[in-house]
Amino acid sequence: MIPDRFAPVLDELRPVAERFEQAGHRLYLVGGTVRDLLVDTGRSDFDLDLTTDARPDAIKACIEGWADAIWTQGERFGTIGAKFGDRTYEITTFRAEIYADDSRKPHVTYSDDIETDLARRDFTINAMALELTGGATPTLVDPHGGAADLMQRVLRTPLGPDISFSDDPLRMLRAARFIARFELTPTDELVAAVETMRARMEIVSAERIRDEFDKLITVDHPAAGLWFLHDTGLADEFLPELSAMRLEHDPIHRHKDVLTHSIAVVENVRPPHEQPDDRPEFDFRLVRLAALFHDIGKPRTRGYLEGKGTTFHHHDAVGARMTKKRMTALRYSNDDVAAVTELVALHLRFHTYRLGWSDAAVRRYVRDAGDLLNELNVLTRCDCTTRNERKARTLSKRMDDLEERIAELAEAEEIAKIRPELDGKAVMDHLGIGPGREVGEALQFLLDIRLDEGILGEDEVTRRLDEWWAARS
Repeated sequence: MIPDRFAPVLDELRPVAERFEQAGHRLYLVGGTVRDLLVDTGRSDFDLDLTTDARPDAIKACIEGWADAIWTQGERFGTIGAKFGDRTYEITTFRAEIYADDSRKPHVTYSDDIETDLARRDFTINAMALELTGGATPTLVDPHGGAADLMQRVLRTPLGPDISFSDDPLRMLRAARFIARFELTPTDELVAAVETMRARMEIVSAERIRDEFDKLITVDHPAAGLWFLHDTGLADEFLPELSAMRLEHDPIHRHKDVLTHSIAVVENVRPPHEQPDDRPEFDFRLVRLAALFHDIGKPRTRGYLEGKGTTFHHHDAVGARMTKKRMTALRYSNDDVAAVTELVALHLRFHTYRLGWSDAAVRRYVRDAGDLLNELNVLTRCDCTTRNERKARTLSKRMDDLEERIAELAEAEEIAKIRPELDGKAVMDHLGIGPGREVGEALQFLLDIRLDEGILGEDEVTRRLDEWWAARS
């Protein structure tokens, strides 16, 4: 029996299903949408993936006059895209794909039955279909027991995992996402296949790895998936810094190792729907990435100081350089690389103000954070993973104090837009110099005054500038 929550989707699909049935074809809702409806995620924003025995030309004929737009970029793989209203659809001919050992690009052959198509899917929980044609009541097609696996929280492949992962090695990384998202336990056979076949990831493009990793890092609770990447060795194929962090004991946070702490920080960065109503908006994905990378420099900076024990001096700066290199290799955008790198570089800044938040300290903190202020504040809060409740309350109170001071100064001074009281032209006119290095140095001197002392007025600032200039002579 089909659950009642399927009804809105089935009602939406009925017009297009009738078109295929009238043309003598079968049409199925397939894959992730069926899975999500079965587990009742409450989602309504998913794309609708459909599969059919109709070939691409027949698909186009069936949806002509119904779809608001049709696109054929995926036609050589058997997929026709369509848009109706605000919804996007992909309709694909039953496939039986064959992959070369050294390529992710499939040689597509069509199939005439849904069972063959489902057998080539990545996991049993995604190898289910709901037939929309052939009767008044839709029929669930589940030849590999995906519904049972969902209920029992098991991750399996329809065919042997060696076949599935050989077809598309990215599925090994995708397994981590499903383990985390649905709290699934992978079968021993699946784990062994990843451990044996992980080197196959070399044929997968960095862009595909990046996109799949972003999906993992933004599930509500990614920890189990991240540990799967580490424990199977899969992370070594695209993010080897993870295993390096596992080897480093972190005495500061009192975790077994730096990786345990880093994953805990990732978990602490809760998704927007779990944030307090008064929390300023922030880029969830970027902060999650920064949380994972923030201590990436610790293995390279590990030292020992008599009386203090293990140290990680300058791991923020070293980690920022490592983050930039790794994210660039994964083909993240320049904006993403710059933002996450800056957050890693700044993640200790809060802890440099242990004696209280003077106006000057607040101005410098806000100035340094720039457009990433909200993200840095969230990362700083989430970096506290201590089990010492008193220490955790102290750190939280200090962060509350900082945000209050930021709000107070922002209202008085617009500190996010702080500039020197004189601009470059005024400096050149007053000192009688032309463009050059001296102008930049003078502006930095004036900016330091502005940050440390606030607004002093043109007369006082000009007097200070004259003193600075005279001392250079």
